Amino acid sequence: MECDAKIPEPEPEAGKPAGPLGRAAAARLRAAAARPITLVGLMGAGKTTVGKRLAARLGLPFVDADAEIETASGLSITEIFERFGEAHFRDGERRVIARLIDGTPKVIATGGGAFIQPDTRALILKRTLAVWLDADIPTLVERVRKRNTRPLLKDQDPGEVLARLAEVRNPIYAEAQIRIPSRATPHTETVESIISALAAANGKKSS
Repeated sequence: MECDAKIPEPEPEAGKPAGPLGRAAAARLRAAAARPITLVGLMGAGKTTVGKRLAARLGLPFVDADAEIETASGLSITEIFERFGEAHFRDGERRVIARLIDGTPKVIATGGGAFIQPDTRALILKRTLAVWLDADIPTLVERVRKRNTRPLLKDQDPGEVLARLAEVRNPIYAEAQIRIPSRATPHTETVESIISALAAANGKKSS
């Protein structure tokens, strides 16, 4: 979807210069960010943390789809799963993401299962630029152990669950326009990789 909103210059991180992209690449980056950017991937890939940093670098708003679902329902994600089941949650998730994708430039972090739902995936691919944060299982396990609120991991071994999910979901995440490895390194490195990929992708599109 085309959007006439003006994208500001990417914000440099504190204490750092504008970055190595140069003016031409920065212009391509602004063009790439002229529609919403949606982060997809398994739980623990860093979508929320990376998304906040990416939005700050681009001077765009950031929204977390799961947080929006909790606000709209007045319940936590875990409570929605427990009370109403996953199908009910996915339906609400689809409606919330459709509302968030309004054409306004922003960065959107989605839950791990959102992109797997055909209707939601079609909407994301049609109206946003999807970025898959692809992390290996050991990295994901290390990250998810820091939170005990993941419904799909309740009373189960995180490594086994994540390996099963990756086998099914990774081929679907691969439909995203951009794939970025999410390694056990500072999230700022992932952000810089996304920025470079956004500029490069838009350059190829316009060449």
